Amino acid sequence: MKILLLGSGGREHALAWKIAKSSHCSCLFIAPGNAGTQQCGTNINIGVNDFESQKKFCLENNIEMVVVGPEEPLVKGIYDFYTSDERLGNIIVIGPSAYGAQLEGSKAFSKKFMQRQNIPTAAYAEFTSENFDEGKKYIAAHSLPVVLKADGLAAGKGVVIAATHEDALNSFEEMILKRQFGDASSKVVIEQFLDGIETSVFVLTDGKDYKIIGHAKDYKRVGEGDTGLNTGGMGCVSPVPFVDDVFMGKVIGNIIEPTINGFAKENIVYKGFVFFGLIKVGDEPYVIEYNCRMGDPETEVVMPRLKNDIVDLFLAVHNSSLNSIDVSYDERACATVVAVSGGYPGDYCKGLAVAGLKELATTAETIVFHAGTKQSGNEILTNGGRVFAVTSYGNNIGDAVRKSKTVLGQFYFDGMYFRKDIGYEFA
Repeated sequence: MKILLLGSGGREHALAWKIAKSSHCSCLFIAPGNAGTQQCGTNINIGVNDFESQKKFCLENNIEMVVVGPEEPLVKGIYDFYTSDERLGNIIVIGPSAYGAQLEGSKAFSKKFMQRQNIPTAAYAEFTSENFDEGKKYIAAHSLPVVLKADGLAAGKGVVIAATHEDALNSFEEMILKRQFGDASSKVVIEQFLDGIETSVFVLTDGKDYKIIGHAKDYKRVGEGDTGLNTGGMGCVSPVPFVDDVFMGKVIGNIIEPTINGFAKENIVYKGFVFFGLIKVGDEPYVIEYNCRMGDPETEVVMPRLKNDIVDLFLAVHNSSLNSIDVSYDERACATVVAVSGGYPGDYCKGLAVAGLKELATTAETIVFHAGTKQSGNEILTNGGRVFAVTSYGNNIGDAVRKSKTVLGQFYFDGMYFRKDIGYEFA
């Protein structure tokens, strides 16, 4: 099959690495890709939201499957664009409809869906400029800490956990009145704070059946010991030690199955990944958020542990034959440690030369996924805040992290930083 993968981050390099191994894949294109994805296929200079250019490319190159990496094109309706066009109708698209993608695209939509399906999540209320004063009263009477979320997509930056009513009110005003996140914060969801430990579970679904393809725990804070600003993710581990059969049984029975059944009941067209962002409160799982795609850097540990041919699973989604597939996992632990640009998640430089990549002494137990890189002649340059995600297998989480840190010590760019304590509570 000729396959087009959309995206340019570490998630997409991990997906490209996995897709390229498939017996079904004869040719892989990545749009726009990065310096790492070109090791797995051919990068093409087309943006993820440029649907018309994608259409032209697909028709000219006889593309048979499109795999969507990031959330924005899904929320903007890429699935509907392809499936409603007669000339593109035979192309398999891995991703939900625009309506289904609202599970990530609108916090209010996902909360209402969870309420209808009796899925455990934090209590909440939603506010806009029209009932702004009501929102202020709601915050003033709310227990602390309190969580404020911009309703729409805000590049992972639209969540505030306020420790005081003053901070909460200031954030509320910034979001709604000062349009801190543009249209994304024209509506704000205010939530009960849940105290626990987070994890994520990933499934592939055709909207009626599903398969769990992995779970992971990521580390959002930039500083060691989970301190400092939130980032897109500084590292990740899998499997998560506390996700045992009993806990996973609760996740399946109380969260995954009601979600997938909800798709069927509500006629939500959904043929792709569901990311369940969970928190374990006591012994019970609650949903923090849904994403309509794979996570980053979670993909960088989920794909290496998944033994199945990923395109087999994509075809089963398309053919509604997921129930005929058994999913299996590598029994080793997997850990990824992310190397970021100095200053990230604030201001940082791009275009810095990376030294030492060609001389890396890696083994089959370590994979260097590119996240924010570009090729310039014979040089690899930085092109983002998160630059590399180095993933290793190990006998346990501590062993896997140690191997990734060893490789991270072998290359360098100016200002490069990585957390040395990923998986610290499990090592």
